Amino acid sequence: MYAGKAPAGEGWVMRDLATEFEAERGRLLAVAHRMLGSRSEAEDAVQETWLRYAGALADPAARAEIRELSAWLTTTCARICLDVLRSARVRREAYHGQWLPEPVVSPVGDAAPTNGYAPDPAERAVRTDQVGTALMVVLERLAPEQRVALLLHDVFAVPFARVADVLGTTEVAARQLASRARRAVTAPDVPRHTADPAEQRRVLEAFVAATESGELDPLLRLLAPDVVFIGDSGGHFPAARRPVVGADAVGRFALGLFGRAGRYTHRVLARPVLVDGVLGLQLETVHPDGRPIRMVTALAVHEGRITGVFNQLNPEKLTGLPPLGDDDRWPPRW
Repeated sequence: MYAGKAPAGEGWVMRDLATEFEAERGRLLAVAHRMLGSRSEAEDAVQETWLRYAGALADPAARAEIRELSAWLTTTCARICLDVLRSARVRREAYHGQWLPEPVVSPVGDAAPTNGYAPDPAERAVRTDQVGTALMVVLERLAPEQRVALLLHDVFAVPFARVADVLGTTEVAARQLASRARRAVTAPDVPRHTADPAEQRRVLEAFVAATESGELDPLLRLLAPDVVFIGDSGGHFPAARRPVVGADAVGRFALGLFGRAGRYTHRVLARPVLVDGVLGLQLETVHPDGRPIRMVTALAVHEGRITGVFNQLNPEKLTGLPPLGDDDRWPPRW
């Protein structure tokens, strides 16, 4: 039977439903955002989950199926996300230029969300890369069913029997989908991110100093040989249409982009922030044509070197950014 309060007449419904649902909202948003890579789509998925929850509790037959609220909500939200992922495939293929997820930006010092994550999954490589833009980018390589299977089981500790129920398949098939996805996200060509916060800060400070110097050699010492640079402007601003790969190419590209920051005609504002739980930068300046530019840059760091630079400047994906102030000058200060 349903684990929450039983209905007690007409006056029971919305207040108690909302209280129970709100206790789960943060975890559901984490599930949906990991699956969809879009904060707005994640919020829509969670809202749809709420509507289905309210509808189920108004129906005695549907209510009887809710034996454990958290699991039922996770399953429902995952099914909604799976439908969105399947429809998003065509939209992503037609996207102008390179695609990056909509970043979740928070102040430095905020802890990355952990509620609902697997406490000790067997696949430690996936747990290590649990947060960060690097993992979100790699997830785009996966088929929707693989992405859902991997995230539900390896990151959110959902048993394979329930994963199979979400996917409408067998438990064996769900295990196989997660296994294939696991191999994809831990492949040798995937930008690794394993750095702790102290190492992230050291590398980010060195990256800013190296670009400020205008010299290539200091930057090359920070970049992994197979580093990749991905920029998403959504067609609004000039950006490389394909990933820039390799230390020399990425170094020169980064110098051209960041090395001019202190010499722009318009001043550049910058602040260290957490981008999907990993240390990065939020910047603002003005394009030569007079348009404001907002930018969020995330780094992937492994063994003291940068393996990935992810530059989001599509204004449609940066609408929720907190404003920068006059004290947020380039180069950024900690």
